[in-house]
Amino acid sequence: MRRTERLGLVAAIMALLAWSGTGCTVIPPTGPVTLNDISAGDPLGKPFQRLIPIGPRPEWGIEDTIRGLQAAMAAYPDDSSVVLEYLTPTARATWSPAGPVTVIDDAFTVALPAPGDGSEIVQTVTLKGSSVATIKEDDSYVPAAGQWERPYELVKAKDGGYRVNALPQGLLLTSSDVERAYRSTNLYYLNRSTEDRLVVDRVRLRMKPGERFAQTVLERLLKPPTEALKDAVSTSFPIGTTIESVTSGEERVVINLSGPLDPLDLSAEDAVRAQIRYTLNNNDVAKGRTIELQVDGEQYSVDRPGSDEHWLDDSGDSAYYVSQGAIRYLGKDTSGAYVPGAAGEPRGGYSKFALSKESTALVAAVTSTGISMAPLTQGGRWQEVIHGEKLTAPTWHRDGSVWTYDRDADVLLRYDPAAGRGPQRVSAPKLDGLDVTRLRIARDGVRVAVTTGKNTVQVGALTGEGPGLVLGNLQLLTTTEVGFEITDVAWADDEHLLVLAQSKDGQILNEINVGDGETVGVPLKDRLESVTALDDRVLAAATTEKGTKILELNQDRQTWTPQIDSNAGTPLFPLG
Repeated sequence: MRRTERLGLVAAIMALLAWSGTGCTVIPPTGPVTLNDISAGDPLGKPFQRLIPIGPRPEWGIEDTIRGLQAAMAAYPDDSSVVLEYLTPTARATWSPAGPVTVIDDAFTVALPAPGDGSEIVQTVTLKGSSVATIKEDDSYVPAAGQWERPYELVKAKDGGYRVNALPQGLLLTSSDVERAYRSTNLYYLNRSTEDRLVVDRVRLRMKPGERFAQTVLERLLKPPTEALKDAVSTSFPIGTTIESVTSGEERVVINLSGPLDPLDLSAEDAVRAQIRYTLNNNDVAKGRTIELQVDGEQYSVDRPGSDEHWLDDSGDSAYYVSQGAIRYLGKDTSGAYVPGAAGEPRGGYSKFALSKESTALVAAVTSTGISMAPLTQGGRWQEVIHGEKLTAPTWHRDGSVWTYDRDADVLLRYDPAAGRGPQRVSAPKLDGLDVTRLRIARDGVRVAVTTGKNTVQVGALTGEGPGLVLGNLQLLTTTEVGFEITDVAWADDEHLLVLAQSKDGQILNEINVGDGETVGVPLKDRLESVTALDDRVLAAATTEKGTKILELNQDRQTWTPQIDSNAGTPLFPLG
């Protein structure tokens, strides 16, 4: 379990405790109650508490009625009838639960109208709180911030209580509601351009009473990805594929599919198996068990623990660093040795180095006139491949091409060494007119992190192929606080981006999940110049009185250990 997942579990428990303590303000002693619908011991399930709501009571005032309505909204997908009890016929005819789910902080307030003479037929109140997020209809979780408020109109009921006569569209949930009933879930699709690599798509899925979480996850996997990956990924499941059943024994999970899967198409079988395996295993469902896939009850494929892991291959894990313009190895047996060729020769005028995947062994760097490239081989020489005086640092795609953004011409450029021609323009309409300062392609070959100006990070995706290639789907990931300037970004893995920011008072290093914005701060002691990462390994260049040293973040994610004490520069990982 990743560190961030452990933190998320603790937060969920604390939120549940907070919810159970605050719900008593509007609920009589008999309700609502919570029931364990899914046992923690179910290998295909996830434990959660189901909320049983109650309808409005004659003795309730305006605030109790509003809070009861909100609690009923939290349980709406399990029991849709109770919410309607709070609404007048007029509200029932106009209100719809469809659309994005609004999530606010638990500590919302109900601003009551000024006391009247008791003759008022209609009372208008305002719910006020802090925005937390929106859960969109594609199940993506989008963090939000700032103050939130919405008006609700109530009328006196014949029984002496109140009913809601007008309210905003959609469901309103609190943070605790989401922690109780939703689970962060990683879905795995195929890289659209090569279909040889999986791409993770993070969603929030609601638990369904009576249904194992494994089945909930797999049914969502059969649907299209979120908007962030639209047209950037594909799936191995033919249209019409359905999940008939999911069962398990002590060592085996059996998934019975139905649909037009071809048992003779071995490449599709491998991809189907990979999408299911990684989706289940990386959500701690069915982990360590053999997964048997069936089609209409007949065996289709068997996936055993420890199967080939090439679907998440990151194309090399060797570490390097730059010293006096030359690239050196960073390893137990080779630390300090120069790489072969011109890239291993000390020289000035080269900066912002980037390495391709190890199988192609190429390095790119910025010079005063453009971007040059050199193979890490004996006799390898530097060659300028992209000309320009204001180019962002190069970044490599897993297909072997090197990318940069020409800030003078306001254009995205891609150079493919195998194509035998100069750099090609790539459409990026959402970047037009923006001050693009950095570009980093993730190792999955799909997602792209873009920094604009001094303090904004957006994440997009590469869609289309060939001449139709586009950098699109751009969404805001983070904006630093006032006074901070982003100094470096690096992909840690397919779903986490490291963002290093500097102010006059110090630095911050955040690890941000690009799927849902979850942010974890990394403690710093030394002043960092740059950062690079690969899965759980994080390297950084730090400034000292003796020059620059290389640090590595320890497994506790709290402390750093020196790897090179002096005369070192930027650390590098392949495709970093």
